[in-house]
Amino acid sequence: MNSSDDFRDELMLWDLKMEWIIRLNAFLNQLVWNYVALYLLLGSGILLTLWTRGVQFRRLGFALREVLRFRRTGEGTVSPFQALATALASTVGVGNIAGVATAIFLGGPGALFWLIASGVVGMATKFAEIAVALHYRERDATGVMRGGAMYVLAKGLRLPWLGSGFACLTALAAFGIGDMVQANSVADAVRHSFGIPPWMTGAALALITGVVILGGIRRIAEVTQLLVPFMCVAYISGGVAVIARYSERLPEVFELVWRSAFTGHAAVGGFAGATLGAALSYGIKRGLFSNEAGLGSAPIVHAAAQTDHPIRQACYGIVEVFLDTVVVCTLTGLTILVTGAWTSGDTGASLAARAFSIGLPGEWGHLVVTVGLITFALSTIIGWSFYGETAITYLFGVRTVLPYRMAWIVLALVGAMGRLHLVWEIADTLNGLMAIPNLVAVLGSLGLLRRLMQEFSWELKKPC
Repeated sequence: MNSSDDFRDELMLWDLKMEWIIRLNAFLNQLVWNYVALYLLLGSGILLTLWTRGVQFRRLGFALREVLRFRRTGEGTVSPFQALATALASTVGVGNIAGVATAIFLGGPGALFWLIASGVVGMATKFAEIAVALHYRERDATGVMRGGAMYVLAKGLRLPWLGSGFACLTALAAFGIGDMVQANSVADAVRHSFGIPPWMTGAALALITGVVILGGIRRIAEVTQLLVPFMCVAYISGGVAVIARYSERLPEVFELVWRSAFTGHAAVGGFAGATLGAALSYGIKRGLFSNEAGLGSAPIVHAAAQTDHPIRQACYGIVEVFLDTVVVCTLTGLTILVTGAWTSGDTGASLAARAFSIGLPGEWGHLVVTVGLITFALSTIIGWSFYGETAITYLFGVRTVLPYRMAWIVLALVGAMGRLHLVWEIADTLNGLMAIPNLVAVLGSLGLLRRLMQEFSWELKKPC
């Protein structure tokens, strides 16, 4: 057998291995997002809502007022608001635009109802996971406060092997979900809107990311506390302007969303139709993917906050999901529905872009979506870097922080230039798998959660 035959055999063997990996990942992805997302995450959210006696309803006002006080109390590395901004930087991402549009394209108008419902129960989940994470947080060798499900599992439930499993999933998923895929989304948006080649966008992303994350969590927090309010206000203003222009259609749209949520919707225009099951499934999955409630990511940065009690910072988690899902995702969905763009046959970011282009004059609509995608994705790259860094620190110590940051910067460039279908699919699976050990940590700490809530004073006292 000659060398060319050997080379051909090696290629065939490689193709078989890749096909096996693709099929295995597809099976796991369906298992994770069709069962874990729909039953474990949603069920845990309902259970935690009951266990906390509807804390997201009873204490939403307290949480909003606490956030607006901008105060620091107790130990930590960054201010409570900076922790919230960094968590929002990571959760308010491409899913708030392209994810919502995809949910409506696949599940119909009713998907928006279930998306919001997932956010409402997700507030209780986020509250609980942040509270228990802060109780078990600790400082690393450099003085940075670290926490998350891995620490809860190891210190609280005596399951260090499961904590290490969660950390591995987080460190690996971060490179895909939080870095390469986001960079690819930015490069694609910039290429379509401004004609700039991906390698240039990737180089700019790598430079910006490097300047920020090499300064550690303090610099990340300083940047996100400025970037997040700007990007949220800009995007929300555009959405409100479109909805105000078509305000006479709102009663009709609300009725459409409610009816479709429980009956599905027949085909109309470019919309292929959707069943009740599709509306429920895609709405909940995209909502949970957007706000990350139950996945265990946000508690990692909230654990670094300067606060005097876990429950106080946990209230910031209620606000986080409220802003991400109930405000930003709802605005995207209503914009798509009131303009009638949902019947165009477009999906993803192009559907959102069509809706804003219809609703705003000139190029303003397209610009709102493009700038939103870029800033949302950039903020996610910055925020998720700390999640992955904390996971790798837990596993291997602080000596691995710098190499991890350097790898993060390089992969932002690689992600901008590559085709990432397999990377996206594998990272999506790993991201969903994070929910299993995280919910073990949360549900295994229900007694602690109740004790923390009982000892906390819910009165808003003047800061010292």
